[in-house]
Amino acid sequence: MGCAISGLAETADLGEKSTRDAGGRGGEAHPSQDQIDMIKESWKVIRDDIAKVGIIVFVRLFETHPECKDVFFLFRDVKDLERLRTSRELRAHGLRVMSFIEKSVARLDQLERLEALAEELGKSHYHYNAPPQYYSYVGAEFISAVQPILKDRWTAELEEAWKTMFQYVTRLMKKGYADEDRENQAAASPKERGHKRNTAL
Repeated sequence: MGCAISGLAETADLGEKSTRDAGGRGGEAHPSQDQIDMIKESWKVIRDDIAKVGIIVFVRLFETHPECKDVFFLFRDVKDLERLRTSRELRAHGLRVMSFIEKSVARLDQLERLEALAEELGKSHYHYNAPPQYYSYVGAEFISAVQPILKDRWTAELEEAWKTMFQYVTRLMKKGYADEDRENQAAASPKERGHKRNTAL
């Protein structure tokens, strides 16, 4: 991903215990079976427009949270957000994000695989120097972007289902980031600490 997933509640911080607690994954509820069914059904419609959704998500993200641009060296100095709508680089990045969402949806019935996927993404974001506080933003912008596509299929229940999924995935990503941070801080010399790559794209 690159920068990533604040309209969504952020219930985890980097100091929290493992997401593999009793009761499942650190107290952050995963979607119920009814919610999983709703998400998967709505994704069938959304995926036909994933390139468009990806661009909308990131243009809106940069509008509502301009500080996120700092993580993307290609877009850091872009003042005219309209230019981004035709950017091949932004389209490619948006598609990568949509691909992650698609994989997450596909793994909702296999939570261990989803957990591994999201934690690995959080670890990679540590090396992109993409701070965890940004992760929930993408989910909020995704939800705003897909409502017009789903039209009358969009309901309060479906919105809650998507929010639950993004909260769950975001928590797992934060755990992956925290784990990678701890490992790197333990292994690095004092001089090396804090010098991470800052190139999300």
